[in-house]
Amino acid sequence: MVPALRYLVGACGRAREGFAGGFLGACGSASGRPRPLCGGGRSASTSSFDIVIVGGGIVGLASARALILRHPSLSIGVLEKEKDLAVHQTGHNSGVIHSGIYYKPESLKAKLCVQGAALLYEYCQQKGISYKQCGKLIVAVEQEEIPRLQALYERGLQNGIQGLRLIQQEDIKKKEPYCRGLMAIDCPHTGIVDYRQVALSFAQDFQEAGGSVLTNFEVKDIEMAKESPSRSIDGMQYPIVIKNTKGEEIRCQYVVTCAGLYSDRISELSGCTPDPRIVPFRGDYLLLKPEKCYLVKGNIYPVPDSRFPFLGVHFTPRMDGSIWLGPNAVLAFKREGYRPFDFSATDVMDIIINRGPAGVRAQALDRDGNLVEDFVFDAGVGNIGNRVLHVRNAPSPAATSSLAISGMIADEVQQRFEL
Repeated sequence: MVPALRYLVGACGRAREGFAGGFLGACGSASGRPRPLCGGGRSASTSSFDIVIVGGGIVGLASARALILRHPSLSIGVLEKEKDLAVHQTGHNSGVIHSGIYYKPESLKAKLCVQGAALLYEYCQQKGISYKQCGKLIVAVEQEEIPRLQALYERGLQNGIQGLRLIQQEDIKKKEPYCRGLMAIDCPHTGIVDYRQVALSFAQDFQEAGGSVLTNFEVKDIEMAKESPSRSIDGMQYPIVIKNTKGEEIRCQYVVTCAGLYSDRISELSGCTPDPRIVPFRGDYLLLKPEKCYLVKGNIYPVPDSRFPFLGVHFTPRMDGSIWLGPNAVLAFKREGYRPFDFSATDVMDIIINRGPAGVRAQALDRDGNLVEDFVFDAGVGNIGNRVLHVRNAPSPAATSSLAISGMIADEVQQRFEL
């Protein structure tokens, strides 16, 4: 097993190997039937794969890419419930390439973010994907914030972040002429990118290497086959059956789920514990008027308050030249609720049965109502548990860390499934 992984014990029964806290539109028609995108990989009539990845966001696509590049002789497929790829969390984020300064030293978030940022910059250069290494200032505006700022600077040094500086008022003004503060951390390696463009590039790499992407495939069930299908030349070589909401099915040997907002529900389909439960909070941004965008050159963040698990309202430049201000954190009444009045009774019921501290922007909660702060993976139960790996919690900085996460997933899949 990968170093620094620990056992995850839950309602799935006996302890299972899991890792938690130690790591744990693309092209194609919108016909409504599952099909490969862009003509890459196997044909739509092919219904069996060696490995299936459930979820076409940036983590799922990076993982699929890593697996097929490492195991080119295997048949690998990606299943995505939407008609296009990377349209949810990947397509609805600030676009910041994080440095890794905020995360607890030796945590997976810290390690994978620092590694992932370096890999992402290198990948974008190789692929000609536009990005801007515009830097970030974390600014103290009150005297009582300075000890927290200095502690954060020390944490960044522990995490191995290059180029960090503590700067005073004069240097703040040189970096950001319209920013005022007492002291700041200068993070020169923070940047911005269009993560959906990155994710679609991962998908293209995957397909060019022989992988298949099936969209309009909303997973409804994951189970072990009860018997070999009649006249099947595959026999029981592909013992896992994945069914969608239309009654269609895919067979495979192994499954990796990267279902984002639905990671808890997809994990439950294989008999796994519902914990950690995903609790969606919506973050809203404001836009600076175009004629005022000159006021901000790079990312400008406040000093984070340790009482809250989010970074505070900040200024974020975008690749299109706009400047975002935000986000707030409000409870979303639908997991894909990007508009204020989007509502789903099922998602609300999932939220209100969880107990959590007031005012916290929860991403995942364990059964005791505690915020899950690190990446979490686990498996199913029984026979299927030996063939399934679930990505249960991969919040920010998962996009920044995606290439590093995918390498770790590929390592775990190779060892767990003995590929």
